[in-house]
Amino acid sequence: MALTYTQYLKVDELLKLQEPLSKDPIEHDETLFIVIHQVYELWFKQILHEVEYLKTSLRTNQITHVLSTFKRILTILKTMVGQIDILETMSPLSFASFRTRLETSSGFQSVQFREFEFALGNKSEAHLKHHTDPEILKRLNSRLDQPSLYDDFFYFLHLNKCEIPEKLLSRNYRLPTEEAPEVQPALIHLYKTNPILSQICERLVDLDEGIQEWRYRHVKMVERTIGFKPGTGGSPGAPYLRGTLFKPLFPDLWNIRIHF
Repeated sequence: MALTYTQYLKVDELLKLQEPLSKDPIEHDETLFIVIHQVYELWFKQILHEVEYLKTSLRTNQITHVLSTFKRILTILKTMVGQIDILETMSPLSFASFRTRLETSSGFQSVQFREFEFALGNKSEAHLKHHTDPEILKRLNSRLDQPSLYDDFFYFLHLNKCEIPEKLLSRNYRLPTEEAPEVQPALIHLYKTNPILSQICERLVDLDEGIQEWRYRHVKMVERTIGFKPGTGGSPGAPYLRGTLFKPLFPDLWNIRIHF
């Protein structure tokens, strides 16, 4: 028997995964809430897949693959931001009709999003406290131990004969990435002399800006839905999310612009 579309994509299994907790009647918008967040988890899976390919491409100096993978990641990110428009069609009263059923579940518990943040260099061992499952902690600790995308970028520049300080190439990967003023002269020189490598720098800036756009839209969505109440599961909600705004992942690429 020939393979069908439904079999290949496991459509029947997929469509059984949306199980609202509200019953008799089902609150209308709970289905939307579930679908949106399940789709986000699928995009997180894909974007992690692409980030791993990007990191490998940087480490192996595959410039064409680096640029094409950046394009895909940025396009996925725009789609993720756009999904907030759909979620915002749900009114605060509609969300309130089923919110208490979420109990202790919270977006803070999204393992894939935390892996994504760690892979980009926004690392913090404090986030491990939201998890107790040994397999999840193993995954997150593995991400903490690995070089971030910014570390891979510096290694890539080193392969391309840029003067990258040794301490940046052998730093403690469990720490978050921070501004490194000593590398900025090399980045300025690169922008002025190497248009191909400067494109890769700009794609990192695009990614950083895209993440900040995602964070801003997420904050405003939370504020218009629940205001400044605590998030589900006792998470801090909007005040915490506000604190994540405008913190660049790749600070040196922003700070060198005053020298152009």
